[in-house]
Amino acid sequence: MDKLKDLDQFKELRDSGKTVFVFMTSWCPDCHYIRPFMPEVENKFADFRFVEIDRDDFGTLGEALQISGIPSFVVYAEGELLGRFVSRNRKTQKEIEAFLEQL
Repeated sequence: MDKLKDLDQFKELRDSGKTVFVFMTSWCPDCHYIRPFMPEVENKFADFRFVEIDRDDFGTLGEALQISGIPSFVVYAEGELLGRFVSRNRKTQKEIEAFLEQL
């Protein structure tokens, strides 16, 4: 999973193709929980681009997108919001895949 470098890159990725933005931090236990299985999720949903956003580094963006907990998933296709999986709860691989399947 690539890491977001700046807001210009966010806008470019948001507006082109199908992109899953994954909000995480280095200190979040639930973020560490999903890391081992995320490559499998990425392979299963290869038609999406997955981009990690550090919530601490991009706090203003997180606030603008109303990220109330981490890890959280926000998906865009060609600039249109497709879906949000945003909560403070731990997310399992099955829950993440079910969210992506319904998009």
